[in-house]
Amino acid sequence: MSPLDAPAPPMPAVRFDRGVHWRAKIGYLLLATEQTVQDDIVALRPEGVGVHITRVAIPDLITVETLAAQADLLADAARLLLPDGSLDVVCYACTSGSLVVGEDRVFAELKTGQPQAVPTSIITGVLAALRAVQATRLVVCTPYVKPVNDAEIAYLEARGFTVDALYGMELEKDSDMVRLPPDFLAEYAAAAAARHPDADALFFSCGAMRSVGIVDSLERAIGKPVIVSNQAMIWDCLRKAGIDDRLEGYGRLFTTA
Repeated sequence: MSPLDAPAPPMPAVRFDRGVHWRAKIGYLLLATEQTVQDDIVALRPEGVGVHITRVAIPDLITVETLAAQADLLADAARLLLPDGSLDVVCYACTSGSLVVGEDRVFAELKTGQPQAVPTSIITGVLAALRAVQATRLVVCTPYVKPVNDAEIAYLEARGFTVDALYGMELEKDSDMVRLPPDFLAEYAAAAAARHPDADALFFSCGAMRSVGIVDSLERAIGKPVIVSNQAMIWDCLRKAGIDDRLEGYGRLFTTA
């Protein structure tokens, strides 16, 4: 028989493995203007953990009014993430937006769009992270305008924290916030911390801040825990997804809690 006449080998049966995101799948709702969060969640992604991203419409203006308007958009945005229902955690990735809208409303909207996923938000992660490092008295730095800062102070204090001081930069545009260099952020935060030695932690608020990479050196400089929005959010999402990996280089939160 000619080799050309030999019967073809049987085709293998279809088989599956656990998939590329076999440990967990986490969905993030980012502002349409956001330029920092995506890089941070990818940089801090443990192997086997999927990050799935969608956007929520907002003008390049961070005010109480534009943030409050986000509430009606969250459920529809969440629906765009993995419609097969395999998402484990879904997070609204805006610090000021989550506190202006309020966690209860954020969670309700996220559950409407992703009923099987655990809902969370940046401010939820921040509150959990501050408690994890046993902080009670805070120095807070933000890029926000005064009405947003006032809302943040009220939110933190209503949840049991004392805000010794808040320093805000009075910036309205997300596109300006992302242009603040990390070395300036470190200088600004260190100066704020030096003014309030009795505070037991520093919180740098805003997902647009390029602050994740300065946490370790800033903690050494000021001698107390530093919590920044994206670090706290990622830690919280991972823990809610059952991922307890310790990550070096991102502050004591990731190594001790």
